[in-house]
Amino acid sequence: MVHPDLLEILRCPICVREHENGGALELYKETWLLCTECDRKYPIVEDIPVMLVDEGEKWINTPAAGLPVPPPPFD
Repeated sequence: MVHPDLLEILRCPICVREHENGGALELYKETWLLCTECDRKYPIVEDIPVMLVDEGEKWINTPAAGLPVPPPPFD
C-alpha cells in the first residue's frame, strides 16, 4: 500500500507542469492513480507508483472500470 503522505504530494507529471496546482490524483482500487484533469492513469506496482509519462499515456483511453487489477508488471 502507498503511504497516505506520499499520495498527498504526488501529481500528474504532465498537468503539474501546465498548472501550478494541477495534476491532482485519485487513488482507484488501491492499484491505480487517476489524474483528475487529463485522464492519464498511473499504475501502482508492488506498492510503488509508476509516474512515468509513457505509462500514464498508455492507459489514457482505458476507462477506469476497464483497468486491470492488479496492474500488469512494469517493463
